Amino acid sequence: MKRLPLGIQTFSQIINENMVYVDKTMYIKELIDGYKYVFLSRPRRFGKSLFVSTLGEFFNGNPELFKGPRLMD
Repeated sequence: MKRLPLGIQTFSQIINENMVYVDKTMYIKELIDGYKYVFLSRPRRFGKSLFVSTLGEFFNGNPELFKGPRLMD
């Protein structure tokens, strides 16, 4: 059984340590294509830092982190 990433806000650490991750990368293309500026507003503890970490890995060109099924596998 995979571990839950409690308190971990780094996308690469979650993927490399094979923890549970609900994939939100499909929203990256929507953000790139649809917006010039984006304000991420969510309540505390709702994944803002993790999503920003995911964006960072995407734009830094780390494709190996985005391979394979990620949705609660």
